[in-house]
Amino acid sequence: MLGESHALLVEFPAHKATIEVLGQSDQAFTSQMQKYDALDKEIRELELSNSPIEDNEMHQMKHQRSILKDQLYQCLLHAS
Repeated sequence: MLGESHALLVEFPAHKATIEVLGQSDQAFTSQMQKYDALDKEIRELELSNSPIEDNEMHQMKHQRSILKDQLYQCLLHAS
C-alpha cells in the first residue's frame, strides 16, 4: 500500500529486543538504521503526494531501501 511504514520494528517485530539492543550499543547498526528510516520516510512522503518524481528514481529509492533492509536483517540474524 502507498504510504505504508516499513520501519524495522514493523518489518521484523520478532526481533524487537535485538533492534533495541543494537540501536543502543552498535554505532554502525544505528547509523545504517537511521539511513534506512530516513529513506523510508522520504519514500512514504513521496507516495502520499502522488510521487512527484520519475518512476525510475522512485524504483531506485525503493531498491536502496531494500538493500539497507537486507543488510540490517543480516545484522539482526548475527546478533541473535
